[in-house]
Amino acid sequence: MTNNPLHIPVLLERCIELLAPALERPGAILIDATLGLGGHAEAFLQRFPDLHLVGLDRDTEALALTAERLAPYSERIDLVHTIYDRIPEVLDELGIDTVSGVLFDLGVSSMQLDQAERGFAYSQDAPLDMRMDPTAELTAARVIAEYDEAELRRIFYEYGEEKLAPRYASRIVQRRAEAPLRTSAELVEVLIAATPAAVQRAGHPAKRVFQALRIEVNQELVAVERAIPAALDSLEVGGRIVVLAYQSLEDRIVKRVLAARSRSTAPRGLPVELPEHRPEFRLLVRGAELASDDEKARNSRAAPVRLRAAERLRGAA
Repeated sequence: MTNNPLHIPVLLERCIELLAPALERPGAILIDATLGLGGHAEAFLQRFPDLHLVGLDRDTEALALTAERLAPYSERIDLVHTIYDRIPEVLDELGIDTVSGVLFDLGVSSMQLDQAERGFAYSQDAPLDMRMDPTAELTAARVIAEYDEAELRRIFYEYGEEKLAPRYASRIVQRRAEAPLRTSAELVEVLIAATPAAVQRAGHPAKRVFQALRIEVNQELVAVERAIPAALDSLEVGGRIVVLAYQSLEDRIVKRVLAARSRSTAPRGLPVELPEHRPEFRLLVRGAELASDDEKARNSRAAPVRLRAAERLRGAA
């Protein structure tokens, strides 16, 4: 069932290879911080018969489907409805001090992209929703309706890296004064009309704006900023973390945090590096690993992935 068409796990074998040394130990615990439809989780539970898995996801529908999928392993799993920056609280509630491994598969899930009614895809008309957690209050429609022009410009710049942010923000404010923008088709129409023909030939005008709205609605970057350090802190010595990121903004955060925790903190000029100054982690891959051409051919959603991984060398000073 690992190859469930709803969820083809990205870089599955590489994730297993990197995490295996930590998960082969007796009593190993793995946090799947972005459970989704459970493709990675099921493979790990099959491969490591003594593994206990803690699965987190903010999407209640995905959790329900994955609970069915992982039912044969029910005695070895804890599935929790939460966002991944709450790792410390979840572990405290479960009475777990440290874990052996953590896996993050960031970004929007396959199921969320495939369900047009969720509003993530600009190519399909749907309500402007974009919530990963259907119980959350903020939607893309509210952002479009309630944020002022400066706020819209900021999120399009910061979260979409959109050069036409001022133009798009201005046109959206003008259009919503006439009638509310409630669907993806209505928003796409505004964006296309505001985009010079030469720019349109370089790619769909809505791509970066939709990314920015999704990140804002779900506070994705804020969550990643908190979650990666918390995940590192949860690892036992010898524990490992693997992070799959699909856009540069998330990957930059992951890169920065892992680099900082993998460097010596010894002051310059100190003749001897004291134990408390030694790096807490070591990087397991050079830079960011990309998917192979074969993997991209099998699974188009692997195309933009950036994989980073690290191992804990010592406890905190």
